[in-house]
Amino acid sequence: MDFYRLRWQIESVLRLVVFVALACTFSCSSDDGDGGYKTVKIGDQVWMAENLNYNVAGSVCYDNDLANCNRYGRLYNWKTAMSICPSGWHLPSDADWEKLINYVENKNGCFGCAGKYLKATSDWNEDGNGQDTYGFSALPGGIGNSDSNGNFRDIGEYGVWWSSSECYEYNAYGRLMYYDYDYAFYDVGDKEILLSVRCLQD
Repeated sequence: MDFYRLRWQIESVLRLVVFVALACTFSCSSDDGDGGYKTVKIGDQVWMAENLNYNVAGSVCYDNDLANCNRYGRLYNWKTAMSICPSGWHLPSDADWEKLINYVENKNGCFGCAGKYLKATSDWNEDGNGQDTYGFSALPGGIGNSDSNGNFRDIGEYGVWWSSSECYEYNAYGRLMYYDYDYAFYDVGDKEILLSVRCLQD
């Protein structure tokens, strides 16, 4: 066989191997686009069942301690939160949160009780744990100020999650759960405050 023809065939095979390897790198993921996060279906919504923990500029660990990120996820300002969910997921709007709350309360025949059924069964202060009936496993990750220089508050007492819904130019809606209440409250915060993020499937 001609040397140059043999070389060409070998190079063609190598190019094919490289192409397949690259294609698999970008499309053969086994996590279905959720970044490997736990998920849960509640009603007709599919939520991440844990707080987002993706390290990017605009996010921090509570007390700048990696162990808190591993347990509670990272804290994000609103601008970062708006673009941080994986492909196929989005930051829930206030209406999305309200749909979740209404579903839980309707299923349990109560008003102002959604936090009780959405909170995790551990880590909330003073036995303020929830029942985690739906596997949502809400955790009290606290909050941080925009400077993030040790200015963190209330881990164990409450968790606050961003929504994509704005409230005037400098504020946005969130959803808040306290250790000592069953309710899941509306919250309005400055967009520079650092809060937790849950993503909702598109």
